[in-house]
Amino acid sequence: MTKHYPAAYQVSKGAALSVDKTFYGRIRERQEARTLIESFEVPIRSGRAWKVPAGHLFRVTAPKGPQVGDFNLWNANDPRERLWAARTRQLQGAHVSTFDRLWSNLPFLRPLVTITDDSLADYGVDEHGGRVHDLLGTRCDPYINKLLTGEDFHHHCHSNLVRAVLPHGLTEFDVHDVLNIFQVTGLNHDDLYFMKACPAKPGDYLEFFAEIDLLCALSTCPGGDLSLPMWGPDAKDPLEVCRPLGVEIYRLDDSLLEGWKQPERAPYHGLHGLQLGKATWEA
Repeated sequence: MTKHYPAAYQVSKGAALSVDKTFYGRIRERQEARTLIESFEVPIRSGRAWKVPAGHLFRVTAPKGPQVGDFNLWNANDPRERLWAARTRQLQGAHVSTFDRLWSNLPFLRPLVTITDDSLADYGVDEHGGRVHDLLGTRCDPYINKLLTGEDFHHHCHSNLVRAVLPHGLTEFDVHDVLNIFQVTGLNHDDLYFMKACPAKPGDYLEFFAEIDLLCALSTCPGGDLSLPMWGPDAKDPLEVCRPLGVEIYRLDDSLLEGWKQPERAPYHGLHGLQLGKATWEA
């Protein structure tokens, strides 16, 4: 039997990683205290970007059945602050669900969103160790496709996200590691990344509370529900298993936001050991 080994990142002072489950649970439960202000679908093999004000709620949905979505996040007012997938893996887990948070990069290091609801929360861990909504892998891209197949394909998630953010003044250099929504992944016995068929059914969703003003971007993966291999000797074009994804944005009643405030940037304001332009080293 494998011994449970403790997580490396643990709080030694204060409550930096604590989540007010009563507050976020109330948001999830009081469906009557939200107003739908915008909804749209992202067509197959495409991407779209949108903004969400702080204190609002949004959902990514599977309106027509299983489909994987690659999701990016930025501070809408300063896109230098963006989702940090690696640190989120360390603080929350390689797969996320209700009450988990997506954290931003340095020097900001604060929650961008808190997950308030997940219709696939009961998926758990399958017989191969797979879990849903992963931060293990990253977006598919035309560079790796060319490397593996020798062919050009312009609608990988990286390319979809690039096209989506261009109207917002961002470029390919701003697209970063993603949250793979509705995607089941894990590590096999060779410690290599695997993907499985998406378990989402029509109407499934992952719901987020915006902790700050956000720019979001979503790609409908060209692999569709990932039930067909995209690479390797059995690879084929999975166009037949591609479906759109939906986005819904909600304004919350003021009563739900009582006591909430936007998270502040990380409190470290040191100079990384630098003083007066010179490095100082302490034994």
